[in-house]
Amino acid sequence: MIFVSDRISIPENEVEEKFVRASGPGGQNVNKVSTSVQLRFNVVKSPSIPFDIKSRMFRLFRNRINNDGFIVIISDKFRTQLQNREEAQRKLVEFVKSATVVPKFRRKTKATYSSKQKRMESKRKNSDVKKYRRVNDSE
Repeated sequence: MIFVSDRISIPENEVEEKFVRASGPGGQNVNKVSTSVQLRFNVVKSPSIPFDIKSRMFRLFRNRINNDGFIVIISDKFRTQLQNREEAQRKLVEFVKSATVVPKFRRKTKATYSSKQKRMESKRKNSDVKKYRRVNDSE
């Protein structure tokens, strides 16, 4: 069981893990041991994630979710399978947690009358400064 929050947890059977050979550090074992992990999680068919969080995940991570609805996380940062597996699961938890944050509703506002007046006054002052910099052709 992967715990995301107090109300969201992902069962191990919903997560597919595949171990492959990793490029990068590994020393003598780099060509013998499959340490890199590919974690696949089906966002669409997961019953453990509420619909509103699923829709936010699609909006936030549309580039990471493929056409079948799977989010694929690859971890090959460490030299051991266990550490890479934990890293991939941590990334999955981060993705789901970031989707649980409800975006703040933005209310449209109008500029106040005084702010418009201040802006126009500053534009007029700037215009005057530039006007007095010009060389007079009539002299």
